[in-house]
Amino acid sequence: MSGAALGFEIVFVFFLALFLLHRYGDFKKQHRLVIIATLLAWYLCFLIVFILPLDVSTTIYNRCKLAVNSSPAESNGSYVTLAPSKQKCFKPWSYIPDGIMPIFWRVVYWTSQFLTWILLPFMQSYARSGGFSITGKIKTALIENAIYYGTYLLIFGAFLIYVAVNPNFNLQWNQLQTIGIAAANTWGLFLLVLLLGYGLVEIPRSHWNGAKRGYLLMKTYFKAAKLMTEKADAEENLEDIMEEVRKVSESIKYNHPLRKCVDTILKKCPTEYQERMGRNMDDYEDFDERQNSYPSEKSLAKLHKQVIYSVQRHRRTQVQWQILLEKAFYLEDVAKNESSATRQFVHTFHSQEPENKIIQYFYTPTVEWYWECLLRPWFYRVLAVMLATFSVIVVWSECTFFSTKPVLSLFAVFIQLAENTYNYIYIEMACFLTIFFLSICVYSTVFRIRVFNYYYLASHHQTDAYSLLFSGMLFCRLTPPLCLNFLGLTHMDATISHKNTQPTAYTSIMGSMRVLSFIADGFYIYYPMLVVILCIATYFSLGTRCLNLLGFQQFMGDSEMTSDLIDEGKELIRREKRKRQRQEEGENRRREWKERYGNRDDSTRSRAVHTDQKESSFSETNANRPLSKYTRSNGRTERDRVELLQDAEPLDFNADSVNDDPLESDSGR
Repeated sequence: MSGAALGFEIVFVFFLALFLLHRYGDFKKQHRLVIIATLLAWYLCFLIVFILPLDVSTTIYNRCKLAVNSSPAESNGSYVTLAPSKQKCFKPWSYIPDGIMPIFWRVVYWTSQFLTWILLPFMQSYARSGGFSITGKIKTALIENAIYYGTYLLIFGAFLIYVAVNPNFNLQWNQLQTIGIAAANTWGLFLLVLLLGYGLVEIPRSHWNGAKRGYLLMKTYFKAAKLMTEKADAEENLEDIMEEVRKVSESIKYNHPLRKCVDTILKKCPTEYQERMGRNMDDYEDFDERQNSYPSEKSLAKLHKQVIYSVQRHRRTQVQWQILLEKAFYLEDVAKNESSATRQFVHTFHSQEPENKIIQYFYTPTVEWYWECLLRPWFYRVLAVMLATFSVIVVWSECTFFSTKPVLSLFAVFIQLAENTYNYIYIEMACFLTIFFLSICVYSTVFRIRVFNYYYLASHHQTDAYSLLFSGMLFCRLTPPLCLNFLGLTHMDATISHKNTQPTAYTSIMGSMRVLSFIADGFYIYYPMLVVILCIATYFSLGTRCLNLLGFQQFMGDSEMTSDLIDEGKELIRREKRKRQRQEEGENRRREWKERYGNRDDSTRSRAVHTDQKESSFSETNANRPLSKYTRSNGRTERDRVELLQDAEPLDFNADSVNDDPLESDSGR
C-alpha cells in the first residue's frame, strides 16, 4: 500500500478541481490558457489540503522509529519516548517512503508561488486586455504589471543592500529563502484570519437559516429585486456599447486598415445585434481622399474590452435571473405543499430539463414531499449545530494553541491521544476533518465575496476569466499559511510545540522561522486571536450594517429598505409566474388541438393537395381558351371550407385565365 493512497488522492483531487472549474468556468468560450492556469492553481491548493494528513501520519511513524532505535541515554532528552521494550511502532497503511514527500512539497509549493506572484497576475491583465493580437495583449499586460513587479523588486533590492551593508547580518541563501517564505505567509495569514472569522460564523448560520422556509423565500424575493436592477443596468449598458460599435462600423469601411479590428469586435457582439447592424459588403469607399476623423487602434482596443465585459455581464444576469426564478417557484411550491393532505409534492411548473429516469424512479413525489417538507429542515438544523460546535472548537484552539504545558488546544489533545496508541486511521481522519473544515470556511468565503463587478464567482459557467484567475491567486496565497496554522493547532509544528522532534516534510521546506523571531514568536501566535473579534462582528452583522449605511443594499430583517425590496421582488416573481402560466396554457391548447384534430387535418390536407393537382392540370389545359365572363359558384363552399382549415398553397392563376373556378371554366355563360 506504500504510495497507493498518495496516488489515489492525486487523481481524486484532480477530478474534484476539474468538476468545480467546470461548474464556474466555460470550457468552450474561455481561453485554454486561462482554464489550464486556473485548474493548476486550484488543483495544487486542494492537493495540499488532502495530502497533508498523510504527511502527519508518516511523520508520527518516523518519530516512533527514531524513538525505538535510540535509547534514553543516547537521545539525551532529544526525544520524549518510552523504553524500547514497552514501545512498538506499527507502519501506517498510507505510509509514504522517505524522500518522496520533501520533493513533492517543494514542487507543489514553489509552483503555486510562481503562479500566484508572477504568472496569474500577468494572465489577468492579458485576459482583460482589448488588444487584437497576441503581441498587443502581452504589451498591455507588461505595462499594467510594471508597477506590480517593480514594487517587489524594489523591496527585495533594498533588503539585499541593507543586508550587504550591515555587518551584523550574515545571511545565507537558505535564510534568505526562509525570509521570502515568511513574508508571503505573513501576507496570507493576514487575509486568512479575516476570511476564517467570517466563515466560522456564516457557514453554520446559513445552514440554520436554510431550515426556515419563510426566511429563504423572503431572501429570494430580495435577491430578485436587486438582480432585476442589475439586469436592467446590464441591458442598458449593452445597448450603449452596441450603439458605439454601430457608429464605428459605419465610419470604418471595408478598405480601411482597421476594418479587421472592427470585424473582431463585431464577432464578440450578440447575434441579434450583428444582424441589426447589417454588414454592407458592397459599400466601398476611398477613405484616403476624405478628411474624416477615424478612431485609433487604441480606442478600438478600449471599445473591444468594453464589449467583452458588457456581453459577459449581460449573459450572466440573464442566466442568473432564470435560475433565481426557478428557485423562487420551487420555494413557493414547498410552502404550498407543506399543508398537503395527500403528502405528494406537486410542482406548479414542470422541469424544463429532462430528468433522469433512475432519479424519477426513486425520488417519487411522496419521497420528495417527506424530504422537502419534513426531513430537510431537521437535517439542516442538526448540521448547523454540528458546524457551530466545530467552529467553537476552532476559535478556542486558535486562542490557546501556543500553550504547551498544559496543552489547551483540543485538536492537539486529540492528535496526541491517537499518537500514544498509534491509531493512524484516527489520526488521518481527525487531521482531514480539521483541515477540511478550515478550508471550507476560507474557500467558501472566497466563492461568496463579490467586489462590485470586478471579482465575482458565478456558477453555471458564468464566471469571467479575470475572476477565475483572481480566485486562483487567492487560493495559492491562502493555502500555505492555512496549512501552517493547522500544524500549529495540532502542535505538529516545532515552532509552536518547542520540542526538538522530527518535523513534518511540509514544515521542513518552509525553513526555520527562528530567522525572524518577531514573526515566529509574535505575529504567528497572537494575530490568529483576532478571529474572536471577527466572529463577534460577523455574528452581529456589523459588516452588513456598515454596507447598508453606505448605500449598498443588504438583506436585513429590520430595515425598511429591505421590506420594500422584498415587496418589489415578490411582485416581479408573481409577474413572471403569470407569464409562464400563460405560455404553458397556450402550449397545452395547441397540443390538445393537434391531438384532437391532427388526423382530420392530415386527411383534409391530402384531399386539398389532390384537388390542387387537379385544378392545376385543368388550368394548364384551359390556358389557351377564351375568357369566360360568367362562372358558377356551385361547389365552392366545400373548397373554401377546406382552405380555411388548411394552409393550402394559393392557386397558380394563368395569365390567360382569370376565372374563379377552373373546374367550371366550360360552363355556360
